[in-house]
Amino acid sequence: MALNYTKEVMDHFLNPRNIGTIENPDAYTEVGNPTCGDMLSMYLKVKEIDNKKIIEDLKFLSFGCASNISTASMLTTQVIGKTLEEAKAFSFKEVMDELGGLPSQKIHCSVLAVEALQDVIKKYEESNK
Repeated sequence: MALNYTKEVMDHFLNPRNIGTIENPDAYTEVGNPTCGDMLSMYLKVKEIDNKKIIEDLKFLSFGCASNISTASMLTTQVIGKTLEEAKAFSFKEVMDELGGLPSQKIHCSVLAVEALQDVIKKYEESNK
């Protein structure tokens, strides 16, 4: 069965942004979806400006399909430069909208990307109380 991906999904799949690791990240997480086998590792670097914690860098590694890579890529481009509070409010629907939509059977990939973001922020906050 062929999946109809948007130009934006294919662009982020073929040219992923912010893929890789961060040396000495402020936080790291790994999340997965046992249903489909997709995995995401996410690395976070935070800087403080005017008493606000800002996402300075966010990188990911993916083991998964085109949608998994595309949603993580899009998510990172959308939240780098935002405060942690702004990033925590980011939803999977925003990721999908920015990508021009996903096939219904791939929506879980956008949920996984947001889950990774929320988890890496949570780990950062827990280690920096």
